[in-house]
Amino acid sequence: MEVNEQKIKQNGIDIGGNIRRIRLDRGIGQTALVRKLQLCNISITRETLVKIESGIQHITGSQLRGIRDCLDTTYDELLK
Repeated sequence: MEVNEQKIKQNGIDIGGNIRRIRLDRGIGQTALVRKLQLCNISITRETLVKIESGIQHITGSQLRGIRDCLDTTYDELLK
């Protein structure tokens, strides 16, 4: 049974840009972040991360939570 997870609309918040900025500040590459997320059972590919960071694709709640945890940041930083 597949669960449809709600996508988070960005509504003027540059979530993808914030993810990219924080990721680069931490010195973590896209591939390394995707590997960490996959080890935490977050379903994501590098292509998906690129689209999220570019604002082309909405992020899911579980992806956002996983990115928050893997980048050791807060929702406030991701959603500002």
